[in-house]
Amino acid sequence: MSSGKKHRHILVIRLSAMGDVAMTVPVLRALTQQHPNVKVTVVSRGLFRAFFEGIPNVYFFEPDLKRRHKGLLGILRLYKDLRRLHVHAVADLHNVLRSRIITFLFSLRGKKTATTNKFRKERAQLTALKADKIISPLPPVTERHAEVFVQLGFPIDVNAAPFAPKQPLTEDITDVTGPKNGTWIGIAPFAQHRGKVYPKDLMQQVINGLAAEANTTLFLFGSGRQEAKLLDEYAQQPNIKVVAGARLILRQELKLISHLNLMLSMDSSNAHMAAMLGVPVVTLWGATHPYAGFAPFKQPLENALTANREQYPMLPTSIYGNKIIEGYEDAIRSISPQAVIDKINEIVKAE
Repeated sequence: MSSGKKHRHILVIRLSAMGDVAMTVPVLRALTQQHPNVKVTVVSRGLFRAFFEGIPNVYFFEPDLKRRHKGLLGILRLYKDLRRLHVHAVADLHNVLRSRIITFLFSLRGKKTATTNKFRKERAQLTALKADKIISPLPPVTERHAEVFVQLGFPIDVNAAPFAPKQPLTEDITDVTGPKNGTWIGIAPFAQHRGKVYPKDLMQQVINGLAAEANTTLFLFGSGRQEAKLLDEYAQQPNIKVVAGARLILRQELKLISHLNLMLSMDSSNAHMAAMLGVPVVTLWGATHPYAGFAPFKQPLENALTANREQYPMLPTSIYGNKIIEGYEDAIRSISPQAVIDKINEIVKAE
């Protein structure tokens, strides 16, 4: 597929959280494959640079959000710095004040711009605190992003996006993981907000059940020393390995994830990192719901295990899991550990 335009340079803005940035990866892989004469510069936080490495014609710009590009004057400086890239169009995949200002300033210079539709009204309806509401799925975020490029004149089929080739497990990784033998399952039990986190006692049952499977190794993912310490409490058996903390950096984690047979995750970033690499993902949803559009890329809906809406009819009550509704604090407990284990074994054994 080609738009007929050659050497077009598109600025893509997506700062925000890790999972949100990971969801842009399949879109940009589709764009650069289907429009090989397009050049892309991604504006995002430096931590996420590893997501885009190896994608043809995709470059990275890290803003200095703590100093040079901080505040309103910083936004203006960021715009001036980005102007030097000589872009032809701007894709605002973030749709917040900073990105809207930059996009508007580029539009004043005659650049073509487009912004992701966040479906705010529909989100409010989905999470309305009503027991009799009818919920229906909103368009996936990846499709919303793809529509931005349609508006810029570059139609893409995001579902045809190629996954990154699996990179070899280098010695720096196998020093932590050991060589690949049998089934490897990743588990990411944390999320930013409580409403999205499976309780520790239930997660321990899931971990114990999976660890009991023959020839299976579990890898526990998290970030920072505090989460690594909590994960150590889960890892009571020799076939359970913690890869959080300083054990692996993000670039190494991505290589490891690409070799997993499956990732179990909350509605959080590890789900999207695994999905962008083509790894099967099982997700657990409490206050949130995959109908909001944040289900992992190209994962079957039946792999998203949701809290019981018959027991908690106002679900979903939140888009991000940050709203705690009285009486719904433990909604995610309605997902049984055995249901999680059964779903994972069904997928792994079907491979």
